[in-house]
Parts: sequence; C-alpha cells; structure tokens
Amino acid sequence: MADRSPQRPGFSHRVATPDDAAEISALMNAAIGELQKGFLSPEQIAVSRSIMGLDRTLIADGTYFLIHDCGTDRLAASGGWSRRATLYGGDHTSAQRNDALLRPGTDAARIRAMYTHPDFTRRGLGRMVLSLCEGAARAEGFTRLEMGATLAGVPLYEACGYRLIEHTIGASADGVEVPVLRMGKTLA
Repeated sequence: MADRSPQRPGFSHRVATPDDAAEISALMNAAIGELQKGFLSPEQIAVSRSIMGLDRTLIADGTYFLIHDCGTDRLAASGGWSRRATLYGGDHTSAQRNDALLRPGTDAARIRAMYTHPDFTRRGLGRMVLSLCEGAARAEGFTRLEMGATLAGVPLYEACGYRLIEHTIGASADGVEVPVLRMGKTLA
C-alpha cells in the first residue's frame, strides 16, 4: 500500500501567512530557474515567469502549505489548493484570474503553485504537499481536483494519479510558447 501520510522525517509543514511572502517568492524563483531546465528552453523559462509566481489569494484563503527542513528551518517546498476558479498564475497574472468560488461536490478544486527548492528535490516533498492539499480539499467536500501543470511537474502528478485533460499554451511572447497541461484527478 502506498504511503498516504503527509509526514516526511526531518520536515515539518504549516499553513503560510502573509509574513512568508518573501521567502515563498525566493523559493519560487529558484525552482522556476533551475527545475524547468531539461523541460523548457532558456527562452521558455523566461516567458514562464510571466504566468508563474506568488498568489497571495492562496495565502489569504489559508490554503497554501509550506514545508520546512527541521534541521535548518529552510523552506524546502510549498504548494496549495484553491476553492476558487483560477487554474494557475501569480498576483501579476490578472488575465488568468477568476476568484469565483467553486462548488464542492460539483466543481473540481484546484491544485496551485507547487514548488520545491532545487536543494530538496527527490525527497517526497511534492507528494507531501499534494497529500496535504488533497486532504484539505476532501475535507471541504471536493471530490475532484484539477491543475495547470508544468512539464517538469508532470511525472510527479502522473505518479500521484493525475491524468491529462488537455494541452494548453500558458504563455506566449515573441514566438516563444510555454506549455501548460491541464490535469485532473478524482479523489478516492
């Protein structure tokens, strides 16, 4: 049986607060710059910053989780879920924002803004964040989840039961396109 526990030895989790914004932004910048390599060209990584980043609505809603290394207290990973219609994007992506509330049991809640610091990859932290998000969404009555996934995240999401819904272009500038895959999962 798969480990469904949101705990990982040596790491702690908590809900983000507004005071965490700078630390979260630094983690996101490091992850975007390093972990997209091998999946996106340098030009695509640069364009991806136009659709990726901090979304303070997730923090205000109390749906954004932080994972810290207990030994160093460094922020190792972050991610959240949302009961709002926005599929992906940060504070600066007003064209993609839709703050309409989703209906539990009818609409799919959103998995949002998943990031792992490059120093902490391959330790189960992405699974830990997903588990926390899935449990919280389930507790509010949601039975399905959707996300806008980066190419770098797809292997993790597929391993956790998410399936492709559609290929989209998340951003485009000067002929450079950044793919975003809409993925979904039914909660057990």
